[in-house]
Amino acid sequence: MVIILMGVSGAGKTRIGKCLAATLGWAFYEGDDYHSPSNVEKMSQGIALTDADRAPWLDALHALIGELLAQNESAVLTCSALKRAYRERLSQGHDGVRIVYLHGSYELIRQRLQERRGHFMNAALLASQFEALETPDASEGVLTVEVAQRPQQIVDAITPELMG
Repeated sequence: MVIILMGVSGAGKTRIGKCLAATLGWAFYEGDDYHSPSNVEKMSQGIALTDADRAPWLDALHALIGELLAQNESAVLTCSALKRAYRERLSQGHDGVRIVYLHGSYELIRQRLQERRGHFMNAALLASQFEALETPDASEGVLTVEVAQRPQQIVDAITPELMG
């Protein structure tokens, strides 16, 4: 199984992902590591990515998921996956992909981004992320978890839902 943690920048995907992966004894993959240098540069300058910018990144993550599943390896992967089409692209042709939406209010996420240091994502892009976000609906089978709690509480909410 590959669990994709999705949500806007600052929702806690990396922190929760590492904690979840450690709890499950699975590998952890940071989706941001698969962005091209030009995408990272754009985001660090406060320039929102386009669908065309994201396409090669999503393709790389789709390929990674395919490799993991083909090798029967379980993993936790982070990816903003803001649009339904992105989520469909990531899971297309792959059984064994589960998506968890880390949901938080704009105010909470903005506060977290303002306190974060050492990340390329420019806090000025938060509004564009919320504008682009297509909140998963029930038909997608996405588990939604509120992020206004401690990381271990979030992991404790995710684990029985996906592993039970």
